[in-house]
Amino acid sequence: MQIVIIGGGFAGINLAKELTNQKGIEVTLVDKNNYNFFPPLIYQVATGFLEPSSISYPFRKFFAGKKNLQFRLGELQKVIPAENKIVLNNGELHYDRLVFATGAETSYFGMENVKENAIPMKTLNDAIEMRNALLKNLEKASICKDIHERRKHLTIVVVGGGPTGVEVSGMFAEMRKNILLKEYPELQTSASNIYLVDGGDALLSPMSLESQADTLQAVTQLGVVVKLNSRVVDYKDDTVFLGDGKTIQTKNLIWAAGVSAREFEGIPAESYGRGKRMATDAFNKVNGTENIYAIGDTSIQLNDVDFPGGHPQVAQVAIQQGVNLAENFKLMVQDKPLKPFKYNDRGSMAIIGKNKAVVDLPKPKMHFNGFFAWMIWLFVHLMSLITYRNRINTFYHWMIAYFSKDQSLRMIIRPEKRTKADA
Repeated sequence: MQIVIIGGGFAGINLAKELTNQKGIEVTLVDKNNYNFFPPLIYQVATGFLEPSSISYPFRKFFAGKKNLQFRLGELQKVIPAENKIVLNNGELHYDRLVFATGAETSYFGMENVKENAIPMKTLNDAIEMRNALLKNLEKASICKDIHERRKHLTIVVVGGGPTGVEVSGMFAEMRKNILLKEYPELQTSASNIYLVDGGDALLSPMSLESQADTLQAVTQLGVVVKLNSRVVDYKDDTVFLGDGKTIQTKNLIWAAGVSAREFEGIPAESYGRGKRMATDAFNKVNGTENIYAIGDTSIQLNDVDFPGGHPQVAQVAIQQGVNLAENFKLMVQDKPLKPFKYNDRGSMAIIGKNKAVVDLPKPKMHFNGFFAWMIWLFVHLMSLITYRNRINTFYHWMIAYFSKDQSLRMIIRPEKRTKADA
């Protein structure tokens, strides 16, 4: 069985890993990057507390020695189901089973100015771009004589009250307290604000009321200005426009507000559900197709009685669907009955700052906050990294940051733009 996986995130890499050295199965994983990365920690790369290699790992190194796994660097252009073929930007591949594990991309809800000028928080490249932009604005602020212009460089607006928005806001607040005034003495008398904006009436809305209340209290104590029931409607001329008519002057708009899946040529229009997610049956087979599957954020199942609106777009769903589909592929080779997917909710969590986090566990129903929840968050995220190398590297940087309240990874590193004459 020739299996082609498009995308090497949580879903794709766990599917491939579970099929390692499986007789009768050949796997080709296709990704536009040559590395897997850990999205829950990209904000720590963006703020200079982790280096990119701490949360990423090359596919080819991961696949080395695994005889039935291959990697192909490429980007999907279209699918030709009638020929069991996909067209990439650099060639073609044939398949017996095709699996979409393409995740989701940032959604700007049709606001072109926001799309053009805001800083997204979805990929490793986004994190590096964000780090560069923030550091450059700090350097500009340090030599700016106009107090109003300086304040624009220092003010940060984070849009989205989910885990990413809360975590990055808390990190900025910790940096302002422990790093900014120490390393930028020119800014000691300058005012700077961190805003966390969300259109809902609570932070971390999918979590428990206790977590929502604890989070609001914790980020407010860190000095973050929380604006709930506030929707961003535009961003231009260094001005964030809110739905209630109010504005915020800033050169730093961090967008962590929404995601959308992608549509692909060759997949029938009727196969897509809400948010452009591919609608699948209980075995993750895309509706209206014979041998095409979707797992993770790019899929939506509506036949799970516990999740009638579809499963949440979180890492645990992607991981469990990847493992379950791998088991079903093994059963197909043996002509045995398949196993429908059933999500095992293991809880949700978010970190807010040093020694501050919230954790909700469903079975038994429990809520933790403070230092103990922070330790749980650290352990779970550390063990979720793909290799021992990543875990050791990340733990090392976390320990330095914890005891020194600082980190030394704040470098502006960007590719030099060269003309053909320079080459």
